[in-house]
Amino acid sequence: MTIPRVKICGITRVDDALAAARAGADAIGLVFYSRSPRAVSHKVAAEICASLPPFVTTVGLFVNASRAEIADVLKCVPLDLLQFHGDESPEDCEGHGRPWIKAVRMKAGVDLQRCANEYHRAAGLLVDSYVPGVPGGTGETFNWDRLPHSLSLPLVLAGGLHPGNVADAVTQVRPWAVDVSGGVELDTVQGRQGGIKDASKIRAFINSVKKRGVAGV
Repeated sequence: MTIPRVKICGITRVDDALAAARAGADAIGLVFYSRSPRAVSHKVAAEICASLPPFVTTVGLFVNASRAEIADVLKCVPLDLLQFHGDESPEDCEGHGRPWIKAVRMKAGVDLQRCANEYHRAAGLLVDSYVPGVPGGTGETFNWDRLPHSLSLPLVLAGGLHPGNVADAVTQVRPWAVDVSGGVELDTVQGRQGGIKDASKIRAFINSVKKRGVAGV
């Protein structure tokens, strides 16, 4: 069993990006969606990217953003990968000069292979919990039994993951990668609504992924 890659999403501070990198994260996610409590400015995002050591992938998350909005971000922030988390068509996702992944919220009736066929130029599909009106970051899990055993695109598992359940998720789903945000944040943050990571939770999360991945080889 291949050890899944780990993305720590919703990074809002340089300190948290460095904590993720030191713990062994393969990627960090930056949210460019103003309605998210984890949204970052272009300036802060650029500072976070500049702080990272080599070989940590920077991912920019967008929700139904215009081409002009995405272009403005890319002028300032050296993103390696784009993540589309809204209702974007394949045409909306293409043509930005970056590889990309498409998020799929697992509402009733979703056919993941059909989605993989439709978005076949994507680098992968990210599966997340479905909550009406909320594009992501809900902190809720979904039934992993709904996921196919094989898919034509790499599968990134998100949705309510945390240090206590990610090992089971890796064992059951065997995803290419796992994605976490709220599951590695401080329990309470005075004056803030999310976004501040807990370095000990990040380490615990990544260690659980690696240990279970090695055990499953």
